[in-house]
Parts: sequence; C-alpha cells; structure tokens
Amino acid sequence: MMTKIGKKGIFGIDMIIQLKRRLSQLSVFSCLFPVLFCLLTFFSCTRNREEAPVIPPLTSPLTRDYIGYGVITASFTHINEDPAENSASLGYLRRGTLVKIIRRQVIRTPGGFVSWVLTDGEQQGWLREDVMDIYNNESQARTASELNK
Repeated sequence: MMTKIGKKGIFGIDMIIQLKRRLSQLSVFSCLFPVLFCLLTFFSCTRNREEAPVIPPLTSPLTRDYIGYGVITASFTHINEDPAENSASLGYLRRGTLVKIIRRQVIRTPGGFVSWVLTDGEQQGWLREDVMDIYNNESQARTASELNK
C-alpha cells in the first residue's frame, strides 16, 4: 500500500514526464517553423505576378502640366528669353502680376546657385524665382495678387 507522500511523488514524476514530452514536441515544431516560413516566403516571392502600372490620381501634382502659380513681389522685373542674367529681355512684369509656372531650373553661377522659373501665358519667358511668391493653385495666387497690388 502506498502512502500519501508516495502518491505525490509518483504524480510529480508523471507530470515531469508529460512536460518533457510536450517540450520535445515543441522543440521539433520550433525547429520546423522557421524552415517552413522561409520556404513559404521564397515560393510566394518567386511567383510570376503581373505588376499593375502606377497611375497617379487626377489631383496629384504629377499629373499637372504646371508647377504652380507665381505672384511678382518686386516692383518690376524683366522676363528673359533664357535662364541667365545676361539673356535678352522679352519685357517686364510689375508687382502683383500673376504668372503660371511650367518649369523650374537651378543654374550654377560664380556666386552660387540661382533658381529660375519658366512662365506660360501672355508673356512666356524666364524669371528669377526670388522675385515672386509661389502658390499651389490659381485661387491662392489671385488672392495674393490682389493684396500685392
């Protein structure tokens, strides 16, 4: 006949044996899991998938044919044929004039870099960017133009 202490000891040994079995099963699974994960990742990446073309939304700046709108802040400025100080003058623009900007170009000069913008509209030509404020849309530029006149 077994005593109470004997039953507890046998129960404890049984629990240890069950725990060891579970741990050995877990260790096999824990070794196989990374291998299975790597295989699944490899095969999912090597499938030939057709890539869909990236089409920007209509409101994206990438779909616009212009950079923004500028409002002349200097009293007046010459609009040039090329993006250079010594370029032929095509005319001049006064403070508050609204221009549509279709291109930006940075030119290296002996004194550093100068940013020029190509305008579109009644007078197409190049202006130094530092003679204007640039806005994202025409309504913002029109409001600023009214305030600058």
